[in-house]
Amino acid sequence: MDTEKKISVVINTYNASQHLAKVLESVKEFDEVVVCDMESTDNTRDIAASYGCRIVTFPKGNYNIAEPARTFAIQSAKSKWVLVVDADELITPGLREALYREIGKPDCPEGLYIPRQNMFMGMPLRDFSYDYQLRFFIREGTEWPPYVHTLPKVQGRVEKLKGSSKVKMVHLMDETIQETLTKLNHYTDSELEKKRQKGYGLWALLWRPVWRFLQCYVLEGAFRMGVRGMIRAGMAAVYQYALISKLIEERYRGIKN
Repeated sequence: MDTEKKISVVINTYNASQHLAKVLESVKEFDEVVVCDMESTDNTRDIAASYGCRIVTFPKGNYNIAEPARTFAIQSAKSKWVLVVDADELITPGLREALYREIGKPDCPEGLYIPRQNMFMGMPLRDFSYDYQLRFFIREGTEWPPYVHTLPKVQGRVEKLKGSSKVKMVHLMDETIQETLTKLNHYTDSELEKKRQKGYGLWALLWRPVWRFLQCYVLEGAFRMGVRGMIRAGMAAVYQYALISKLIEERYRGIKN
């Protein structure tokens, strides 16, 4: 195959053995699979090795998120094109075929947002609720900021790939509300550095949670999920309220100190 038409799959891992075999099974038809491991203490590396993956190591240090290792992982790939997959996401055959079709076109953009199907309270979300992730792009020049919930910086045009029941990523994680709240606390802590310069105050504390609720419930179609949709939108609002509250608290404590 033309080297310009090859795709490397990049997976960041840390103690990711729960779903890793299923994930690797779903990506084994790509040209290369690179597992960037952050010094796992379980059998993550053994599973990756059993699938013939190329394994590179990024020191975990004090990091609790994958983003600081993303750029290193991406630049460790050998192909022109890179698909970033988390260790709890499956790639459908339809998505794989669609990506190879795209890079075969003369006007293919340098980056593509990929449709992802999530789970919530035991329910696979339907296509109206797919969230789009910028996970497919050219390797050269792409950098990923080292903060949670950031997007890679791609050198070139970026577009959205149309999703369907066959063309999608499938997110296997189905967290309980307790797990969601624990992760919410962790993620908002990790996002503080990125948001400090925004100067959020009382107005943001009022409108951002409301806007995020309406965005999730109405624009993203959560209202079609009944009570589960109401809870899902509420959790999205709570995330914003917690994040802004932490930013305000930092300022108050700074003044007091």
